[in-house]
Amino acid sequence: MTERSEMFDRLKGLIAPFNKKGVEISEVTTFAGDLEWDSLTVMDFVAEVEDDFDIVISMNLQAEIENVGHLVDAVKKLAD
Repeated sequence: MTERSEMFDRLKGLIAPFNKKGVEISEVTTFAGDLEWDSLTVMDFVAEVEDDFDIVISMNLQAEIENVGHLVDAVKKLAD
């Protein structure tokens, strides 16, 4: 089982190349609002996360993930 803080740090590292605006990443950072990601960027990022953690994030689950904290919880649940 991965600690939640480790999961956050790992995901923060995956977000970095996509963070074109240099936004400070926290649990409440939103992908659409704060990072201003379009759907293509989201798809590319999800593919990175899936590859890195060897998981599949369903479209339904993706729709529920609004911020980094939601993503950490979702990936942790899928990866553990």
